[in-house]
Amino acid sequence: MRALALLPLLLGAAAPGSAQDFQATASALRDEALKGTRAFEIVRSITTEVGPRSAGSAGDARAVEWGVRTMKALGFQNVRAETVTVPHWDRGAESGEIVSPWPQPVHLAALGGSVGTPAAGIEAEVVQVPDVSALESTDPALAARVKGRIVFIDRRMERRKNGQGYGEAVGGRSRGAALAGKLGAAAVLIRSVGTDNNRTPHTGGMRYEDGGPRIPAAALSNPDADLLEGQLASGKPVVFRLRLGARLVGDAGSANVIGEIPGREKPDEVVLLGCHLDSWDLGTGAVDDGAGCAIMMEAARRIGELKQRPRRTVRVVLFANEEFGLSGARGYAEAHAKELPKHILAGESDFGSGRVWQISSRVDPGTLPAFDAIAALLAPIGVERGDNEAGGGADLSPMIPARVPVAGLYQDGTEYFDWHHTSNDTLDKIDPKDLDQNVAAWAAVAYGAAEMQGDFGRAPEPTRGE
Repeated sequence: MRALALLPLLLGAAAPGSAQDFQATASALRDEALKGTRAFEIVRSITTEVGPRSAGSAGDARAVEWGVRTMKALGFQNVRAETVTVPHWDRGAESGEIVSPWPQPVHLAALGGSVGTPAAGIEAEVVQVPDVSALESTDPALAARVKGRIVFIDRRMERRKNGQGYGEAVGGRSRGAALAGKLGAAAVLIRSVGTDNNRTPHTGGMRYEDGGPRIPAAALSNPDADLLEGQLASGKPVVFRLRLGARLVGDAGSANVIGEIPGREKPDEVVLLGCHLDSWDLGTGAVDDGAGCAIMMEAARRIGELKQRPRRTVRVVLFANEEFGLSGARGYAEAHAKELPKHILAGESDFGSGRVWQISSRVDPGTLPAFDAIAALLAPIGVERGDNEAGGGADLSPMIPARVPVAGLYQDGTEYFDWHHTSNDTLDKIDPKDLDQNVAAWAAVAYGAAEMQGDFGRAPEPTRGE
């Protein structure tokens, strides 16, 4: 309660006697959002009217049009689409089957960026490894065992509220093909980086090394990974046939969509609320990241409807191509490089629609009392104060060199990776009340940062590898 009591003193007021009004306004934004918002309707709109929107696709172009149209309809000003170039990858047709010892078809999905197989596919014996780190060995015996075979990376993801299990398992997806290719493997299969037991494989981005071998890579649904694991456990040689029609089409045009609630006194100073507009092609991009876009757009819209707007500008950025290379984030950081020192605070919502349970920061340590005071506004809605090492989200990472201060509102990700990057990423997975709680949290934080008299200085360099 001490931080909350300090709020008027730390944040200041527009005129004498208005400090109490500031606290009342921030609290009202929070409490009114809990009664109901338009966030769910915004997610419904993008999933219904656009659907899948992988970078460079026709859906991506429709998403940009949707973003501009919707921002204008919601009352944002200075709405524009800032063009960026994105890679366009297409998965094509795909299939997989265990050929022997006991033939069975499986459900799989090519990893984003993978090359395809020959038209007839690749048929080879499977070699199982427990984790991607096993492929980093320089043991000649490993290369002899892997050469010409299909490597199966059998790393299970652990379910965690904070999503930490994802970071521990995702290396097989991102680096597996590059490492196995160096050892002479014909292709890579991974156990899906997900926590569900549905026959819905999880796609996601992977990368090759410049000048290195490029072999096909796909993710098995977790039940099919169990099936393959069981056949391997028999001790009999297991042969698999993989067919992928994946290909990199080439570069394409896309855009970051931007809308603003201009500040009344310091319109050149910016509080940035980000999300990413693109999605993978399998689902409709509801939880990743339609929910995040709806949360940020609705939070800013509600600030814009106040009788008196905050001192600073609240800017919403729907970033292009987060999933396949951060093209939009890099483009924004480059295009706005001179402006980044006047970004007072930035945050991103990109973890589905689960309720916010913790707020962290990355601000000048000397300004922590001011951030603590804003964070205290969220205590009544069940949000605890975290540390000062927030990452903020992938789309904010290109702003790290400019030391833009960051707010991280961490959501409950217990179920997020059941649907992440799958055909099950659809609207029915979202609870409207959870969205409203997110809007309440972000509206209070964004308003606090936009209205405060001082600022958060420059952020320290991250210490956790963001």
